[in-house]
Amino acid sequence: MKKYRCVVCDWVYDPAVGDPDAGIAPGMAFEDLPEDWVCPLCGVGKSDFEPLDD
Repeated sequence: MKKYRCVVCDWVYDPAVGDPDAGIAPGMAFEDLPEDWVCPLCGVGKSDFEPLDD
């Protein structure tokens, strides 16, 4: 599963870690995150993330 980077603050969503503070368990692909999920650092939505090259 790909990691995604926030283009605003550079926070990286790693599916191996998830987002425990938002109730997102490890193993959830970025594409499967709820549409209302936001970056835990700056609060922007999924549309402001880009995939990282492996």
